[in-house]
Amino acid sequence: MPGGGGPDLPDLQDLPGRAGRAGRAGAGGGVLLGPPLHVAGPEGPWEEVRDQLAGRGHVLVHTTWGQWLASALLDPGLRDLLGRDWPRYRQTAAPAGRLRFAASRMVLKHTAAAALHLPADALDLAYRPGGRPHLRGLAGTEVSLAHTDELIVVAVSRTGPIGVDAEPLTRRPSFDLLHSYVCTPAEAAGLAALPEDDRTARLLHLWTLKEAYTKALGHGMRRRFAAFGFSRDEQGRTVLADEPAGAPRWTLATHLVHDRYLVSAAHRPLLPVETASRPAPHPLEETGLPPAATLGWPLPGSSGAQPT
Repeated sequence: MPGGGGPDLPDLQDLPGRAGRAGRAGAGGGVLLGPPLHVAGPEGPWEEVRDQLAGRGHVLVHTTWGQWLASALLDPGLRDLLGRDWPRYRQTAAPAGRLRFAASRMVLKHTAAAALHLPADALDLAYRPGGRPHLRGLAGTEVSLAHTDELIVVAVSRTGPIGVDAEPLTRRPSFDLLHSYVCTPAEAAGLAALPEDDRTARLLHLWTLKEAYTKALGHGMRRRFAAFGFSRDEQGRTVLADEPAGAPRWTLATHLVHDRYLVSAAHRPLLPVETASRPAPHPLEETGLPPAATLGWPLPGSSGAQPT
């Protein structure tokens, strides 16, 4: 196996410089997850975001909260934009945390609004049990959000569940502390055979993949990561191990962003991608689903990044 890991470990070989493969079919016929697009503020650029959603059925966007800081501070319509998140924003005591929270929700809403041809303040962001965000009234549209340090990453899908996670490369999770929670026995054995630095990097990579996958399922931290594993197919792509035959296949990808963050995404395409034209403005369909509190669990020894 390239990279020296065991047979059940995802490899790091596809992190940088692989954007050209993003539009090709993945394992099981799914469209591979392309690299996150950089959007520096509410003004965009949004053209490529719309094109990717129309052409692939999903899109990933990354930015930093500092790039959206001025908008969060100066937007007179911030209260309307945040909607049901306004009380949480106001109740966040630390000014930096409050602004990060506002910026992350602004990025999510502006990304979804641009992709779906809707006004950002018309979107109603709520949370399902476990903290998974969703857009009320937009059946068939899935969203996911991750933020760590200064980075914000948003995923939007109109073709099936999607999840995203991000961690800084400087984070050093403890193999001894976490392997029984994060790894299957085969994954733990493969990691144990690696030199310490490689083992730490591979564990961090595995963590982000499993976090993205469980967020796409809506399980978040409620599902024990050691209960499922990843392997590599004949093309060397990371796949979910022991997927049922005939079921829609998960596509998984990890990208290096700003040369210092791992961003992993998981997507299961349930609907075909229609590439003939961009989607029409999405009709609002009220679901009546109640909001729920956002939950998060910081990586032990970390700076407390929220996985939601």
